[in-house]
Amino acid sequence: MIISASRRTDIPAFYSDWFYNRVKEGYVLVRNPFNFHQVSKVPLTLDVVDCFVFWSKNPANMIDNLQIIDRYPYCFQFTLNPYDDKVEKNVPKKSEIIDTFRRLSDKIGPNRVIWRYDPIIITEAISEEYHYKYFEVLASKLQDYTSKCIISFVDFYPKAKKGLGTIGAFDISDEDKIRIAKRIGEIAEAYSLKIETCAEEIDLSQFGIEHGKCIDPNLIKEISGRNIKDEKDKNQRKACGCASSVDIGAYNTCMHRCIYCYANYNSSVVNGNMTLYDVNSPLLCSSITDEDVITEKNS
Repeated sequence: MIISASRRTDIPAFYSDWFYNRVKEGYVLVRNPFNFHQVSKVPLTLDVVDCFVFWSKNPANMIDNLQIIDRYPYCFQFTLNPYDDKVEKNVPKKSEIIDTFRRLSDKIGPNRVIWRYDPIIITEAISEEYHYKYFEVLASKLQDYTSKCIISFVDFYPKAKKGLGTIGAFDISDEDKIRIAKRIGEIAEAYSLKIETCAEEIDLSQFGIEHGKCIDPNLIKEISGRNIKDEKDKNQRKACGCASSVDIGAYNTCMHRCIYCYANYNSSVVNGNMTLYDVNSPLLCSSITDEDVITEKNS
């Protein structure tokens, strides 16, 4: 079983102590986001977990205690974008994040830290040239600490549309995507970085840019030494190439509060959920109720 931690929130940034407690306990409880009282009990034991895939903008809080999961295969999808606090409201300054990226890579190896430049947003203030300039700045600082960068273009999800409207984000045509990807690919090549796309339908293979698998069975096989089923995750978008995984996060619990986020869609709910956080609870930002039905997740 591949454990995704998490597309729904930034567990490494805000809930690493909770996560480590769940590993020590050997299981985690996860609410079905579409049926509140349906709860899955997910085993986190060595014999079940093929790999932990962490998604984060700032895993600094996690680095010093990684020895807790030394016996587990794991890797990081590490998002590092060129945006300021108008777009990514509570993400630390870039110098801190770059330092964290490097420290993590030094500790676990560059093949296990995948850089995400995601999503690419275009506004009056954030032009194509802005992206080319700052992508190269970041690439020059990360080239020795990762081998791959995953890119995607912003999606105007209903839950993110209002936030994107506040910064005047443009819809990006296929023609624009081709031009932008081509230039980013050229910059990446100069720094020996491979570019892949995340859940993009457009074909960019003419520029050496392939459709990526953020949860990549080949990488996980390399890390774990296990045979991993290359079974597409049915719960993700059609263009998503990720292998099947179990997500242990919860929506409306990320304190980064990025304006393009689909996982935080109600600020008052986020604030309320923060008050429910208990590092010792088997559920993230929640507690078991008498109405909950708990089902064991098969390995």
